[in-house]
Amino acid sequence: MMDKTFDPAGAEARASAAWTHADAFRAGRPDRAGAEPYCIVIPPPNVTGSLHIGHALNNTLQDILARFERMRGRDVLWQPGMDHAGIATQMVVERRMAEAQEPGRREIGRAAFLDKVWAWKAESGGAIVSQLKRLGASCDWSRERFTMGERGAPDEQMVRAVTKVFVDLHAQGLIYRDKRLVNWDPKFQTAISDLEVQQVEVKGHLWHFDYPVVDEAGAETGAIITVATTRPETMLGDTAVAVHPEDERYTALVGSYVRLPLVGRLIPIVADDYSDPEKGTGAVKITPAHDFNDFEVGRRHGCRPINILDSEARIALDGNADFLADANPDAEALALHGLDRFAARKAVVALMEAAGRLREIEANTHAVPHGDRSGVVIEPYLTDQWYVNVKPLAERALQAVRDGRTRFVPENSEKTFFQWLENIEPWCISRQLWWGHQIPVWYDADGGVYVAGTEAEAQAQAAEKQGRAVDLVRDEDVLDTWFSSALWPFSTLGWPEKTAELARYYPTNTLVTGKDILFFWVARMMMLGLHVTDDVPFDTVYLHTLVRDASGAKMSKSKGNVVDPLGLIEQYGADALRFTLTALAAQGRDIKLSPARVEGYRNFATKLWNAARFAEMNGCALDPAFDPKAVREPLNRWALGEAARAVAEVTAALEAYRFNDAAAGAYRFVWNIFCDWTIELAKPVLQGEGVEAGLKAETQATIAFIIDQIAKLLHPFMPFLTEELWAIKGEAIANRGLLTLQAWPDLSGLADAEAEAEIGFVVDLVSEVRSARSETGVPAGAQVPLVIVGADAGVRARVGAWHDTLVRLARLSEIGFADAAPRNAVQLLVRGSVAALPLEGIVDLGAEVARLKKEAAKAEGEIKKLDGKLGNADFVARAPEEVIEESRERREAEAERLAKLQEALARLSDQAA
Repeated sequence: MMDKTFDPAGAEARASAAWTHADAFRAGRPDRAGAEPYCIVIPPPNVTGSLHIGHALNNTLQDILARFERMRGRDVLWQPGMDHAGIATQMVVERRMAEAQEPGRREIGRAAFLDKVWAWKAESGGAIVSQLKRLGASCDWSRERFTMGERGAPDEQMVRAVTKVFVDLHAQGLIYRDKRLVNWDPKFQTAISDLEVQQVEVKGHLWHFDYPVVDEAGAETGAIITVATTRPETMLGDTAVAVHPEDERYTALVGSYVRLPLVGRLIPIVADDYSDPEKGTGAVKITPAHDFNDFEVGRRHGCRPINILDSEARIALDGNADFLADANPDAEALALHGLDRFAARKAVVALMEAAGRLREIEANTHAVPHGDRSGVVIEPYLTDQWYVNVKPLAERALQAVRDGRTRFVPENSEKTFFQWLENIEPWCISRQLWWGHQIPVWYDADGGVYVAGTEAEAQAQAAEKQGRAVDLVRDEDVLDTWFSSALWPFSTLGWPEKTAELARYYPTNTLVTGKDILFFWVARMMMLGLHVTDDVPFDTVYLHTLVRDASGAKMSKSKGNVVDPLGLIEQYGADALRFTLTALAAQGRDIKLSPARVEGYRNFATKLWNAARFAEMNGCALDPAFDPKAVREPLNRWALGEAARAVAEVTAALEAYRFNDAAAGAYRFVWNIFCDWTIELAKPVLQGEGVEAGLKAETQATIAFIIDQIAKLLHPFMPFLTEELWAIKGEAIANRGLLTLQAWPDLSGLADAEAEAEIGFVVDLVSEVRSARSETGVPAGAQVPLVIVGADAGVRARVGAWHDTLVRLARLSEIGFADAAPRNAVQLLVRGSVAALPLEGIVDLGAEVARLKKEAAKAEGEIKKLDGKLGNADFVARAPEEVIEESRERREAEAERLAKLQEALARLSDQAA
């Protein structure tokens, strides 16, 4: 006997244990040897991570596809693994060391520090894997991989893959070392990627400084040019002042020089489109070593970059040859050496004010880049780093999308992909960290550089070059984490070896990931995959959107609006969370999530459980001999036809990656068709007296069969509940096996037009009566008469056959027939037939029309107000994305409400006239 209530926690534990025991998710199972392969590689979560709501969405969608294709008979490999997360992991371990009051990493040295990281990984890293299993992720966990490989494994394959790609790209001239600007984190003292930079709005200032213009002899002419800056300390490294070529205020000054205050360096005034005449003074200081835009302006005009900061963002002037060349600095300026950048900022402003060069200070709110891990302000910093020339690689990736070898869902993502790759810059791949793939480059004392797969190979290169054995020192930097993860689709399958897995599962099929890493991960996997394997790494990229809070705001710890998926699983069950995320996952639209939504889909699980329990209590047991095509009773034929329609609808939606439509189709069938109508309409047969035995047995078998099909249909979305139902319903069936390994339902040929016409008429008639009662304000307990107008023999027969059901479900006092509708009756059109509800004496039609008109006018006013707001270009340009989206949703909701009000008015107006 089924329990009275569904227990998600118990079902989750039982299903997980059963799947593990059966090794259900292993790729290459003997029973799938001849099956078509299907492969998804998981976007590897950080080894430091824990399940957040974005992971929950991403992995739910992947799991739906994996379970769906597994049930369709394919040999599915959902490849799991984790990313070593260079900066995040190093930060976690260093923080633990500090909390334990242990010596820092620089005191204990690289080798000892890496021992600690590996120990932490073994002890605490990878907690997210168990959390993904709680979510129901059906990965082949026997194949779990780690971007750093297995420590101590000789000739570790993941390390060899990364090293080989670096060495090969260098040999091909695509990897090189260069001095360029990078995002520099002064706390961690490393370059970081754009993805690790957060733009934070801060209330700062714009300082206006006067720079004196000089003549050819270097004497001040008395003219000045005023520049504005948010970072006064960087003026020490200025090498030009830029004005717009068409700015008439400065045309005569282009080609002249100014003397840089405090420093004494003569710097040119150049004409460049970068300067905006409408912004500030129209003249901008150019500091190539400390601003990305300035770096490009400096390159265009031959201005050398002068770095005036050290790696900890302190002023570095002593012994700074670049700074001192062509300069005549004031003593006060030289005294700034060693000051923190923000202390130096105050000091520079004070010195400029004392020199009479500070013209104005204005308040200025602007975005300032911060490190997402360190929380400190990021500096554009000029350093020697390793780069990949990705331009030729990008061309192949672009062509693969143009040729259709890889497609994006939603399709409009292609435009963004093209824009980025067509304007791609060199990729900085080195990081000044200790945790990560150490760059396979060695140096000799004479500056010789040796790029090799192993130190022994580097020694051999050096000996050949020098004619003797020489001491080598390895480059201390490690590779950007994204470099190793860019190889993920093929490195996880054994490359560079020609493994059986690589031959069978590569190229992979679908990549499911967030739109925010389209460039950082997806594009790089495509570029390196095509270059290294000469094939696309995946044929389809599904980019999901963000999960926001209920009001549409982006989740953040500082706002206190973060939704914890593990907490939701504890409260409502994993199935409810999964179904909620899927139902809301419309292509291109961010998800608004609230616990109330999850509770609603927990109720959906409860509804199905209660229906299955009702069926059990009424003798609906599986019949191994049941043939759905031999069913005779119209209700049963109709229910099977609706099940077939639902299977086709869900299948088509999943194949098109319309996850929300797939969930909606399954929900509609289970809740509306099966629970609300099939069970309800079958009650007289299941519970009535004197029902013909054959009819009852057929109905019981049909309902049991449909519950089995529902379990299959819902399994990709709600694996735990459905596996539990499958086990309970099949207890008496030998060798039934696990649901997760069953075939996807095939109900083709069960559509029945005759049954649909009969049962569909009953369902529509009851639905229309209920809607009319609600819209016209008929009291819930009131029984009203129904008149069928001009009914033919077929309609009379249907009404007669279902008379008692219609009276019960529509709360009718009687059903009659007439040639014309009675006075003061609301008329309903049901599949070509007219039905009428006489409401005289039950509803004040005039008052109801007046109320509906008032509500309709309010809705029209709200729509007009929202249209005005959304049609305001200034509002759309300035308002936060979530505010605009909320306005659009409110407009849609009001439009839907107005349509219903107008429909109700149309029913009543003629009668109330």
